[in-house]
Amino acid sequence: MSPQLKLIALDADDLAVISTHVQDARVQPSDIIWRQGEKRLVVGMSRLDWEQTLAGETEQRRLVSALRFDRVLACKSRNIDLATPEAVLDLVGIEFHPRDGRDEEPGGSALLLFAQGGAIRLDVECLECELTDLGADELGTGLGIEGEG
Repeated sequence: MSPQLKLIALDADDLAVISTHVQDARVQPSDIIWRQGEKRLVVGMSRLDWEQTLAGETEQRRLVSALRFDRVLACKSRNIDLATPEAVLDLVGIEFHPRDGRDEEPGGSALLLFAQGGAIRLDVECLECELTDLGADELGTGLGIEGEG
């Protein structure tokens, strides 16, 4: 079994590493938690254990993980139906775009892109993102991050 990951991203290069680890993760709208007063977004997911796959294991394993963004000024979504909280969204990846295209500025927008055309845009003071594995996803879906916080 691969060790559980805990990764932190403070710049676009770090976020690219996290994006690789969450590629093809399954997310349900009910596990996307926007805490406006705390300037925080938490996304519960079932992600593929890419380390196990790269090690040559033939059976894919999923891990229940939490993706957290802090210092979020605004959160907007497109083509994500909150009326169907049990729908499954496939996360394609995460991008970071610095404010005004200037890399020396700490702020900008993080984009979570989904295969079904959905997206979440986070306007951030500065990039602070963490990916933490919570354990094996025994059911293959195991998204239950309800009541986080």
